[in-house]
Amino acid sequence: MNDGTSRRETIADVPDGPTRLQRLIHGWSANLVQILLGLTQQLLLIPAFLHVWTADVLAAWLAIYASGSLMVVADAGLQLRAVNRFLVFKTCTDCDGRTASFYAGMMRIYATVVVFIGVLLIGATQFWRPSAVLGFHATADFDFALLVMTVGMLVTVPANLTSGLYRARGYYSRPVWLQNIALLLGQIAQVVAVLASRNLLAVAVAFVSTQIAFAVFLIAFDAPRLFPFLRRGDMRHRRDPSWRWSVGQLGLALPFAAGSFTELSLVNLPVLLVSSLIADRIAVAQWGLTRVIATLLRALCQQVSMPLAAELGHDYAIGDKERLRRLYARGSVFVTAIASLIVGGLLAFWQDFFALWTRGTVPYDGQLTITLLFGSAAIAPSLLALVFAYHSNRGMLLARTKLLQLAVFLGLSFVLIPTLGPLGAALAIVASDLAIQSGLLGLLILGQTLQHPLRHVAFLVAIMIVIVSIGWSIGCVVASQTQVGGLAGFVVECAIWLMVVAALVSPLARRKVRDRLVSLIPV
Repeated sequence: MNDGTSRRETIADVPDGPTRLQRLIHGWSANLVQILLGLTQQLLLIPAFLHVWTADVLAAWLAIYASGSLMVVADAGLQLRAVNRFLVFKTCTDCDGRTASFYAGMMRIYATVVVFIGVLLIGATQFWRPSAVLGFHATADFDFALLVMTVGMLVTVPANLTSGLYRARGYYSRPVWLQNIALLLGQIAQVVAVLASRNLLAVAVAFVSTQIAFAVFLIAFDAPRLFPFLRRGDMRHRRDPSWRWSVGQLGLALPFAAGSFTELSLVNLPVLLVSSLIADRIAVAQWGLTRVIATLLRALCQQVSMPLAAELGHDYAIGDKERLRRLYARGSVFVTAIASLIVGGLLAFWQDFFALWTRGTVPYDGQLTITLLFGSAAIAPSLLALVFAYHSNRGMLLARTKLLQLAVFLGLSFVLIPTLGPLGAALAIVASDLAIQSGLLGLLILGQTLQHPLRHVAFLVAIMIVIVSIGWSIGCVVASQTQVGGLAGFVVECAIWLMVVAALVSPLARRKVRDRLVSLIPV
C-alpha cells in the first residue's frame, strides 16, 4: 500500500466480479437453502427412518446426530479469529503473502486440535461405552456408529478455516452452496442406506462421508484453485509457526469461542431447565414445541445477518466508515423488517398450526407464544450487531456481554420457572436478550458505528410496531373470513395472507419508492 488511493481501491467492487448486492443475494439464497436442508434432515427424513426402524433405533440415531453436531465446539473460535486477521491483511502491502502464511499456520493448529480431540474421543469410548452411558445397550452398532459420526465430523472442522478465507475475500456463498450439495447428497445416501441395510452404522457413514468429501474438496482442490497464493511454492514469507505463536492464537480465539458457546447454550439450556424444574410433562412438551418456532426465527435472522456481517467486516477492516454506516443502517432495517413480518403472520396463524401439528394433544398457550414471538422481533436488530461484532475483532466485548447475558438468564430462570412455569423461561430469555444483547451489546455497536444511534433505534421500533400490527391484523381478518377448516383451511388462510402482503409490498419493486424509503433511515 503506497498511499490512500491504493487502499480505497479495495473498497470498490471488482468490475468483472459480483457487486455487493449480488454477493448479498447469493449469500442469502445459500443460507436459505441450508436452513431448508436442515429442516429436511431433522423433520422430513424421520418418516423414512420410522418406515424401517423402531422408535428406539430412531432415538439412537437422533442421539448420534446430536453428538456429531456438537463437534462444532472443536473450532474453539479459531475461524472467527482467522476471519478477522484475513480482513486486516487486506490493508497490507503483501496481502496475499501474509494471508497464505497465516492460513498455513492456522491449518497446522486445526490439524493438531483435530488429532488431539480425536485421540481423546477414541480413548474415552474404550473406557466408557457410549451405549451404556446413553442407555442404548440393545441397539446394534451404536458405539461404532457414534464414534464414526463424531470423529468424522471432527475431521471436517478444518474446513472452517477455508470457509473463513472465502468469507473474507467476498466469496461467502460459495462454500455454503458446496456444503448444501454435500448435505443433499448425504440425505439421499441416508435414505438409500436405511432402506438397503436398515443398519445404524451405514446411515452414519452415509451422512458423514459426504461431509468429509466436502471438506477435502474445499481444502485440497477448490481453495488452491481459487486462491493460487495458497500453494506452498507461492508463499514468499512462509515460515513454520512456533508453539508459542500457536498457543497465542488459541488464546486470542477464546473470547470468540466464549461468545459462540454462550449463544449455543442460550438456545439449548432453556429446554433442559424447563425439563428439570417443572414436573408437568405436558407443560414441558408445550414449551419445547413453542420454543421451536422462536429458535427457528432467531436462526433465520442470524443467517440473514451473516452475509451482511462479511461485507461490514470488510468495510470495518479498511476503514471505510461512510459505506459501513450506510450498509449497517440498511441491514439493520432489513433484518428487523423480515423478523417483524414473520412474527405478524405467526401471531395470526400459529394457534391453528399448533393444533394441526400436535393433533390437539398439547394445549396452546397464547401468553407463552406472544412473549416468545414479540421477544424474537425485538432482538432482531441486535443479532446483526452480534454477528458484526464477530467480524470486527470485538472478541473481548463479545465474551463479557454474552457471559453476562448467560448469568442473567440463569438467575432469572431459577427464580421465574418454578413459579411461572414455561412462561417464566420465556420471560427469562426475553429479559436477558433485551437487557444485555440489545441494551448493552447492540447499543454499544450502534454507538460505535452510526452517527445517530438513538434516532435509528426509534426508527426500528416504529417499523417493528407497524409491520407486526399490520401483519397480525391482516391474519386475523383472513382467519375470520375463511370458512374452511382443517389443513385445507389453514393452507388457504396462509395463501390469502401471502397474497395480501405481496400486494402491499409490491410498490417496493419500483426503484424510486425504494430510494425514498432508504433516504428516511437514520444513519
